[in-house]
Amino acid sequence: MMDYQTAVRGAFFDIAGVAETPDEVAAQARYLDDGLLFLQEGKIIALLPWQEGEAFLHPLKGYVDLRDKLLLPGFVDTHIHYPQTEMIGAFGEQLLEWLTTYTFPVESQFADADYAQEIAQFFVNQLISHGTTTALVFCTLHPASVEALFSEALRLNMRLIAGKVMMDRHVPDYLCETAGESYEQTRALIRRWHQRGRLGYAITPRFAPTSTPGLLEAVQRLRAEFPDTWLQTHLSENREEIAWVKQLWPEHARYLDVYHHYQLTGERSVFAHGIHLDDAEWQCLHDTGSAVAFCPTSNLFLGSGLFRLPACWQHQVRMGIGSDVWRWHHLQHAADAGRGLQGRTTAELSPARQRGLLSRHPWRGARPAAGGENWQFPAGQRGGFCGD
Repeated sequence: MMDYQTAVRGAFFDIAGVAETPDEVAAQARYLDDGLLFLQEGKIIALLPWQEGEAFLHPLKGYVDLRDKLLLPGFVDTHIHYPQTEMIGAFGEQLLEWLTTYTFPVESQFADADYAQEIAQFFVNQLISHGTTTALVFCTLHPASVEALFSEALRLNMRLIAGKVMMDRHVPDYLCETAGESYEQTRALIRRWHQRGRLGYAITPRFAPTSTPGLLEAVQRLRAEFPDTWLQTHLSENREEIAWVKQLWPEHARYLDVYHHYQLTGERSVFAHGIHLDDAEWQCLHDTGSAVAFCPTSNLFLGSGLFRLPACWQHQVRMGIGSDVWRWHHLQHAADAGRGLQGRTTAELSPARQRGLLSRHPWRGARPAAGGENWQFPAGQRGGFCGD
């Protein structure tokens, strides 16, 4: 007999190991037409073929029969803004105009704790109902937005990493703070929520244009104080944004150099978008173990550009799919991987590279973002999974 609480029978699919090149992906794919998953206190004990696993069943416990379902590990969303829930599908202008016209007015509402709680509950419910069991989330600069989201995720024992947005310039007065205020509020939130249940905290400067040197210095201090937190921000999403960064930080040759100067790159750092990176920036991401969140839906919707997936593979940079979903019209994270193939030429994405995108997205880049919970069913991992 096996010591377990729950056993689930069904068809299972996962990526059983890391593929370092696109050609290795197919060999790592695993499909069990009739399998048995054993769980104990929310963690996986084993995934076995039915013929092998049946012998370990306890006669009084039995199993949950889901043979009419295909069971997958829960999806990992590496970049999403929960405050933008109510503006989902807002007319797609270019990035900087879109922020001013839609995003900032909507985010101002999260100063109201009751409103934040209402949206947080809806947001988490929608993620789970669409198979996303782990997410790396931007809140607003209001501590109430973080409190609401973490409270709901804790109630459901969801794996969620999030943080208060930090910004102290080039935003409306109602969304502006000082570097000192941002530091103190973020520090208090880390102490209250980081590593509580299955939660983690991500230090979250919005992006370089809304950060003074003093704010990024505060972020650097927080990283030194709390080295097991994550860091998330935006990088090279839009060419106007990149030109703006060059004007604001002329002493740095490249956009990524701004973050790297303040020691914000690293194995727990996730940079959203990364569309217009040059080879030196790709190499820096590789050398520091940083990850990129590829957001194909958002990139297409706002006309920001096409992500250089072959360059990501070539430089062996960790990459995960981010829905950034509130710029589109759905909450189906799996669809974002498929949309990542749109607009690419056959030469850019061979069949092997297409398989690489569709199989790699939940775990390769998401590994640092999700605290080591990968898109597979290994023994000892939390058993978050979905079915259809």
